Amino acid sequence: MSIKFRLILMNFLQYFIWGSWLISLGSYAGNILNFSGVQIGSIFASMGIVSLFMPGLLGIVADRWIPAHKMLGICHLLGSIFLIAASFQTQYMAFYSFMFISVMLYMPTISLSNTVAYNALEKNHYDIVKDFPPIRVWGTIGFICAMWTVDFTGFKFSQAQLYVAATAALILGVYSFTLPPCTVNRSNEKKSVIDVLGLRAFTLFKHKKMAIFFIFSMLLGASLQITNGFGDLFLRSFSEIPEYMNSFGVRHSVVLLSISQISETLFILTIPFFLKKFGIKNVMLMSMFAWVFRFALFGMGNPGDRLWMLILSMIVYGMAFDFFNISGSLFVEQSTDSSIRASAQGLFMIMTNGLGATFGSYLAGAIVDKFVTHAEVPNWSTAWYIFAGYALIVGILFAILFKYKHNTQEVTEKFH
Repeated sequence: MSIKFRLILMNFLQYFIWGSWLISLGSYAGNILNFSGVQIGSIFASMGIVSLFMPGLLGIVADRWIPAHKMLGICHLLGSIFLIAASFQTQYMAFYSFMFISVMLYMPTISLSNTVAYNALEKNHYDIVKDFPPIRVWGTIGFICAMWTVDFTGFKFSQAQLYVAATAALILGVYSFTLPPCTVNRSNEKKSVIDVLGLRAFTLFKHKKMAIFFIFSMLLGASLQITNGFGDLFLRSFSEIPEYMNSFGVRHSVVLLSISQISETLFILTIPFFLKKFGIKNVMLMSMFAWVFRFALFGMGNPGDRLWMLILSMIVYGMAFDFFNISGSLFVEQSTDSSIRASAQGLFMIMTNGLGATFGSYLAGAIVDKFVTHAEVPNWSTAWYIFAGYALIVGILFAILFKYKHNTQEVTEKFH
C-alpha cells in the first residue's frame, strides 16, 4: 500500500468524524433538544475553547515525548467513548460536558494529522506543498460522505449522527498506530526552559510579520464556525413557510450545505498555484472577502427563487475556508524550523480554532438570539449581514497592516 494512499485514508476518516455531526448538530440541538442560540453557540465555541490549549499542549507532547501518530490514535480512541456518552444526553449541561470532552480530544488531531502527513511525505522525499493538497482533499471528501450519510439516513434529526462519528473515530484510532512513525526530539543537548517545554513556537510572535499573521488568523477564525453552527438551523427555518417547506433545500438541507465541502475539494487543488502566483497575503485576502460573500449571500438567499444565491454561497465557501486554513497551515510549515513543527501548527490552531472560533461562536449565538430566537419577527438576514460586515472590516485592516512582499522566484525555489 503506497504512502499516499495510507495518508488519504487517514485524512478521509479524520474529517468523516467531524462531518458526521458538525453541520447537523446545531439543527438537532435547536429543533429536537430545544437549546437556545447561545447554548448552541457555546457547544460550537467549545471547539475554540479547547483549541486554546489542547493543540498546542499535545503538539508539545508530540514534539518531545509521544510520537504524533500514536498521539493521534490515543485521542481518537478516547474521543469515540465520549461521543457515545454525549449521544445519551438530552439536558444541556450533560450534553455540553460530554461534547466538550470529545471536542477536547478531537481538535488537536487536526494539527496532529497534518504533522503525521508532513512527516511521512518529507521522509519519502515528496514536495509537501505540491503533494499534500491532493491528499488533504480526501479529508473533505470524507466530510462530504459523512454529511450525506447523516442526511439521507435521517440521522441528522437524532443522536445517531454521534454514533456514526464514534464508529469512524474508533477505526481511525486503531489505524493511526500503523501509520509511518514520527520522531520525537529527545536530544541531551543543553536547552533553555522554553525549548525544554516545547514553547519555542510562541517566540514567533517576536517577528512582526508572523505576529500580524497570527493575530489576523485569530480574527478570521471567528468566521469559521458560524455557518457550521447555524447554517442548517437557518435552512430548516424555511420549513415553517408553505412556499418553501417541501423544497429540496429544506428537506435535504445538509446535502445543500455539502456543496460547500464539494467546493473545498476543487479549491484545495488550486492552492499551490495561487500561493506561488500571488503569495500568502493575497491568498488570505481572497479568503477574507470570500467570507463576506458567503454571509451576504446567505442573507439574500432562500430555497426558492433565490436558491442560486445559496448555491453560490456554498461555492464561495471553498475559497473562504481553504485559502485560509490550508494555505495558512502551509505558510506556517514553510516559515518554521522542523524542531517546532508540531507545536507551531498547534499555535496556528490556537489562534484560529481557539481564540477566533470561541469569540465568533459566542458572538454568533448572541446575534442569532437577538434577531431570530427572541425576536417577535425572526430576521435571519440581518444576522448574516452583520457577519458579512465583520469579515469585510477584517479584510480591509489585513490589507493595510500585513506587510508582505511576494517573491515568485523565491517561493518557487522553496516549494520545490
